[in-house]
Parts: sequence; C-alpha cells; structure tokens
Amino acid sequence: MNSVHYPAEKLVGLLQHQKIATMPQLKAALGTSVTYTVLRKLSPLGYRSSYSHGGTYYTLDGIAQYDELGLWSHHHVHFSRQGTLLNTAQALVRQSAAGYLVPELEAVVHVAAKDALRQLVQAGRLFRREWEGRYLYCALERARRQEQWAARQAQQESADDLPAAKALFYSLLDEQQRRLYAGLESLQCGYGGQQRAAQRFGLDVDTVARGQRELLSGQVLRERVRQPGGGRSAVEKKRRKS
Repeated sequence: MNSVHYPAEKLVGLLQHQKIATMPQLKAALGTSVTYTVLRKLSPLGYRSSYSHGGTYYTLDGIAQYDELGLWSHHHVHFSRQGTLLNTAQALVRQSAAGYLVPELEAVVHVAAKDALRQLVQAGRLFRREWEGRYLYCALERARRQEQWAARQAQQESADDLPAAKALFYSLLDEQQRRLYAGLESLQCGYGGQQRAAQRFGLDVDTVARGQRELLSGQVLRERVRQPGGGRSAVEKKRRKS
C-alpha cells in the first residue's frame, strides 16, 4: 500500500507568504485533515505557536523577527522565543532590572498577564511581594530578587516628582497634543490603559482611543490642532454703508 506524501515545502511557502497561519490554513495547504501530520512536518522546521489568541496561530523561527526581549508580533498576534505565555512571563520577570507590576508586564506582552503571573507564583517559578498595595513580581532566586527590589526602591525615589511634572506638562499642551499624550500613556499602561488614562486626564475613553490610533498609524496633523474645517466658521467682516 502506497503511503501519502505530504511535502513540507507547502507549509513553508504558505508561512513565507502570510508570515503566520492557523491550523486549518496549514491543513489545507498540506492537504490533510490531521493535526498531528501538520505538527510532524513543522517540527524539524523550528515552528512557534502564538502565546496570544489561545495559541491558534503558527509561524517559523526563521520568519519571526524577535526583538531584544525575544518577542515578535504580526497583525496583533504575538509570539515569543519562550513559546507559551507562562514561559515568556517567567523569562521577562527574571531578566527585568526591577521586577514587574502586572500593568508593566502587560504593556510589554500586550495581553492580560495577571493569571499567568499568579500561576507562576503558585508553581514556585516566581516570587511576589507587596509594593504600595500591589504585587511586585520578581525572580525566585533570592539574590536576584533582592537586586530587583533595591532597583525598584531606587526608581521610586527618583520618580516622586514625576506625577506633578506630568500634570504641568499636560497643562501646556494643545488639544491634539493632549489627545496624543493620553494615547501614549494608555499604551504604556497596557491592558485597560485607555480607561486609566481617561480617568487620569479627565477625558472620554473614545478620545484616548483616538489618540492611541493616531499615534500607532502615524496620522498626526503636524501643522494644525483641529482637522481642516474644524472649529468655528470664519466671520465675514462687513463694511458700514456710507
């Protein structure tokens, strides 16, 4: 009985074209309905599944352009050299200079990370300690987490005047600049950042979201505060009749 041949080149061609693909797309390209067959063909190629979107997307290490943290994103789908979100969160926390608060890590990985951090602590893979009413996640190794704790304290001492400085800076901005600044702050806050920025600056969430979109797309008006046609209509100057 002749065995069916499934050429791995079809998977490579699809991924080189799309960068990422779902399992149904990979099955269709290979001509099989069996997940194991696809994974068996991907294995020697060095593949990764996404840590976002429930791991439903796949790519090849040769395609992913990982940054210095070992992370790569394509069309809002996120991948890591470490594979899963659990392994990624552990590696990022261990190598961080001052540990991570939940919003800080979420701003890096762009997905909700609170539950993953909780699981890592419960499994004895990370250590957490209360910091100003929130948990600071640090490396499990005692010497390393002591270094991270000391670095966090040093950061706090140098940042005591930061909120007042931000408030002063914000008050000097025009309408567009305030929207963009709030959008930037929301990106730095990570998951739920738009709501936090809206509350901090007294803006609508939609306004913060608009500023975020403008920053990410680069569609910023460099010469105007409002869009052309915005603001009050010009008043026609009339001459007195003699």
